[in-house]
Amino acid sequence: MRVMSPVRHAVVLAGGMGTRLRPFTDSRPKPLVTIAGGPPILEIVLLQLARQGFGQVTIAIGHLGAQIETAVGDGERFGLSVEYAVETEPLGTMGPVIAILDRLPEHFLVLNGDILTDISYSTLLDDHVMSNAPLTIGTHRRQVDVDFGVLEVSGNEVVGFREKPTLDYSVSMGVYGLSRATLTAYPPGRPLGFDELVLDLLASGRRPRSYPFGGFWLDVGRPEDYERANRDFGDLRSTLLPGD
Repeated sequence: MRVMSPVRHAVVLAGGMGTRLRPFTDSRPKPLVTIAGGPPILEIVLLQLARQGFGQVTIAIGHLGAQIETAVGDGERFGLSVEYAVETEPLGTMGPVIAILDRLPEHFLVLNGDILTDISYSTLLDDHVMSNAPLTIGTHRRQVDVDFGVLEVSGNEVVGFREKPTLDYSVSMGVYGLSRATLTAYPPGRPLGFDELVLDLLASGRRPRSYPFGGFWLDVGRPEDYERANRDFGDLRSTLLPGD
């Protein structure tokens, strides 16, 4: 049974410098980088949120953030109510959320503003609410090809060998279900990374929840993923924005 929140709220993290995507981000913030000459990444994300029942969005902005305010405005054209949180100095992944905690509901979604995925944001948030977990992390399987022969060493002895193996990992998608109570102990105005939050929760015995997702996902902040998005967007559009 799905839990329907009266008004779903999402925090979109859009304050990064986007250094990995230079020169595309020299004169525009990363979430406004376009895909194959079409819509900016952020526009796709906002349309998805609106279609999945989110009514309120807070966009955390920093580097060239005024451009995002100009492009998105109050969110009316997306069917959203959009407000902004200005990051005057880098606060990590969770620091911007803590700074606006008093403006957020009991449970809310946090996502990076540079991802392309067909995950159901609303289902992840509902799953988080029902689980009572302190943090729910959207996770995806990624494979990494190792270009070297990998040795297993014990002391000075080689006890195993794999030639150029492919390693399989569960990685964070940059999509999180969060609860206010998880962050209230952290003071606002100080940096807090996603990694620090996870380690703190593990140390305290409050284990985050994984929300495995096997569908489409690209971290467009990675140059190789951005290249793929530009190359394949004609086919991807119907996946990301069905019906358009």
